[in-house]
Amino acid sequence: MPLTPETEAMLKEAAASGMRPYQDLSVEEARAQIRKVFAQRGPGEPVAHVENRTIPGPAGEIPVRVYRPDGSPPFPTLVYFHGSGFVIADLDTHDPICRSLTNSSGCALVSVDYRLAPEHPYPAAPEDCYAATQWVAEHGSEIGADGSRIAVGGDSAGGNLAAVVALMARERGGPPIEAQILIYPVTDHNFTTPSYRDNAEGYGLGAGTMRWFWGHYLANEADGAEPYASPLRASDLSGLPPAHVVTAEYDPLRDEGEAYAERLKQAGVRTTSVRYNGVVHGFFGAMNQIPDAREAIATTAAALQKALHA
Repeated sequence: MPLTPETEAMLKEAAASGMRPYQDLSVEEARAQIRKVFAQRGPGEPVAHVENRTIPGPAGEIPVRVYRPDGSPPFPTLVYFHGSGFVIADLDTHDPICRSLTNSSGCALVSVDYRLAPEHPYPAAPEDCYAATQWVAEHGSEIGADGSRIAVGGDSAGGNLAAVVALMARERGGPPIEAQILIYPVTDHNFTTPSYRDNAEGYGLGAGTMRWFWGHYLANEADGAEPYASPLRASDLSGLPPAHVVTAEYDPLRDEGEAYAERLKQAGVRTTSVRYNGVVHGFFGAMNQIPDAREAIATTAAALQKALHA
């Protein structure tokens, strides 16, 4: 189907604002631009409790932001990893998404400010995210979280990290994870899919930007073949947590996200896969502009509630 009118308006607004392709920017310029883009979307919803703190990580303290809804703890908890190519974005850019998911699911949420590339290339990010998930499982009571009811999730690069943490937990003997929430996830270091070809330019995230992201994330291109970088290349996906996968029609990452969902299903993992037509990569965070974003958040929250028995 064609772009939704709201999506088309959002793309035109971005073009008129002078937003430049990320591959034409330095890393610092790209980080400044993404902060501006998210700030223009407006503030997030009020949440009953929000707390910034740090937790131990493999290379020092990891900043996290804890969100809790109304009610009495402990809450089932989503450990959330923000997107934006492993290179840009932070706790603040994804604050509105985290607030909406907390309120709509009734779950607590721990947003993880993992180390970014190129200063900290692969596998720094997945190791931080795994360590944060372990900490929530073992010390959740300190933040009102139920460490026995944990899901992992994220958008784009964060979806990659959620899928990888699920793999790590299976292979490293825990912690137990009840669900993985994968929002238009990066799952393969591969630029040859039909969705990459059809959506290479003109729909926000482009093929050139994804090449730029991967180029900064990987210290060595050969690392892109490793399952902890490209979970679609894992030889065995059995025994993983149930998955909820969201994709967008006009997104270079559409095909790899749907291919991962299909691989999970084939491996016997209970998986729901929902494609939103007429929208682009990043729509999930545009809840003030795109009606489909609000629906996607509600559907994702319902999947989270079901998985965690919230």
